Amino acid sequence: MSDAAVSLLVLGGVVGLFVWNRLSVGVVAILAALTLWATGLVDATAAVAGFGDPVVIFIATLFVLSEGLESSGVTAWAGQLLVNSAGTRRGPLLVAVMLLSALMAAFVTPNGAAAALLPVVVLAARRSRQAPAQLLMPLAFAASAGALLVLSGSTVNVIVSDALADATGERFGFFEFALVGAPLVAVTVAVAVTLGPRLLPERQPDVVPADFSDHLGTLVEHYRLERGFFRARVRASSDLVGAALGDVAAPDDVVVLGVQHPDGRPGGVEEVIAADDVLVVSGPSDAVAPLVAAHDLDVVATPLTRHTREALLGREVGVAELVVPPRSALVGRRVFPGLRFADVSVLSVRRLGLPRGARATELAEGDMLLVHGTWPAVEALSGSDDVLVVDDPDLVRRSVPLGATAWRAVAVLAVTVGLLASGLVPPAVAGLVGAVGMVLLRVVRPAQAYRAVSWQTVVLVGGLIPLSTAISTSGAADLVAGYLVDLVAGGDARLLLTALFVLTLVLGQVVSNTATVLIVVPIAVAAAQESGVALAPVLMLVAVAGAASFLTPIATPANMIVMNPAGYRFGDYWKLGLATTAAWFVVAVGLIPLVWPTG
Repeated sequence: MSDAAVSLLVLGGVVGLFVWNRLSVGVVAILAALTLWATGLVDATAAVAGFGDPVVIFIATLFVLSEGLESSGVTAWAGQLLVNSAGTRRGPLLVAVMLLSALMAAFVTPNGAAAALLPVVVLAARRSRQAPAQLLMPLAFAASAGALLVLSGSTVNVIVSDALADATGERFGFFEFALVGAPLVAVTVAVAVTLGPRLLPERQPDVVPADFSDHLGTLVEHYRLERGFFRARVRASSDLVGAALGDVAAPDDVVVLGVQHPDGRPGGVEEVIAADDVLVVSGPSDAVAPLVAAHDLDVVATPLTRHTREALLGREVGVAELVVPPRSALVGRRVFPGLRFADVSVLSVRRLGLPRGARATELAEGDMLLVHGTWPAVEALSGSDDVLVVDDPDLVRRSVPLGATAWRAVAVLAVTVGLLASGLVPPAVAGLVGAVGMVLLRVVRPAQAYRAVSWQTVVLVGGLIPLSTAISTSGAADLVAGYLVDLVAGGDARLLLTALFVLTLVLGQVVSNTATVLIVVPIAVAAAQESGVALAPVLMLVAVAGAASFLTPIATPANMIVMNPAGYRFGDYWKLGLATTAAWFVVAVGLIPLVWPTG
């Protein structure tokens, strides 16, 4: 059997396993590389060379850049701006949602844009009394279109640009994709606005994503944060030194909650107060002030209540709701509002559904605490064995628009885009500059950067690059390209573009667009060379067709992200998807030869 036949059999097996969907796509990619080595089509070095390819490095850095924008609150700010300015009418709201999705996809990838805007769009649907299904599929489709606005918008763009550079020595420019991407965004919006009401279901979802837009308001009402507490340090000259907590006299409307020693231990009622202990009291400011003055105390913390929302939740600080689990070391511990532990302050305690108010509590299993502190301290609670965090602090923090690191994240993105647009350095180097910048400027932590990378995508691309190479070097690409050229023989270049669009489109509905483009690119290059058509329009056509993943929910992660929150079924996608695909086909085959001449 010839090498070309073997490589095509491997390709068929890969596509079959993708469609079967019982194995991880990363596992399938690794199996493909191993099979190519076992059959002798590539040597061991070539079988693993994909994991060191600059394309793979660049793709990994894009995830870190996306994480920086999301975690710093840039995407939350954009989403809230959308909700506040677009209104509730379907047309303007849908246009605003899709344009914002397209713009964000250009810089944080389609999947990142869909994930970041999902809760915001669901909230907008609620406020406008629309079914989320009327907005979320257009959101995902616009993200796919927006990925074609700039080079870094999608892995597909990077792959076709590298293929053009390998064959001709010249890459597509950073903003060159927008010449076809901008018209595609326009027709995607137009199709959704005009045909969406008839082609999209009005179905309500069974489950909706968490909405943190008024998370703080819910907690404030739930825990009844009315008067808060004062933390006052006992000076060495205070007359309370040597007195017992129970002997501290306070006005009728002031409650002495407790005392905390410098080592963090809460003091007992009969325990003697020492210098540098912190006395915690609750009451009106005008009643607490005489108490502080009379006993020579030093106020170190003022009340956090429903009236101090910016101090409760903001760029630097946040809140978390905790549950005391069975066998926790906190069971039996005496706590009270104002007590500090693990670098956070207790704001309130609930037991059996009711707030405990301004008094001390010996914690029991199932008790709930509302705590406040810096974001690093609040997020660290997620790793504690002594408490269960109700809502992920990281998700709550991301709901705060323009967090403390937002401008640093925007600056890093601007530098990265500048390097990519200027061509001063290779894309992989520009991406590494951006990723390292996000870490050095503390927009993301090193561990957070590692978690942000979709290693499945990295493994998928790295594992399939050897297959793409084998298809090209074994003669399989020339073989398939020959069939395509014979099929369109006698016609103009648009017939070849049509054949490649259909081939890429069909594969892209059951295989990821990245895998599809890796498979089709060597075929497209061979077909262009054999038919005498210029390579740039052919590869740009492949990029467009690879991004046209609209007919099934499995065609792209963005489609899957919106499926459950919108209540979509598998068969809901092809209706609007077919109309959108037809519009893309007309734009791609009609416009690409005009912008990039085929001769």
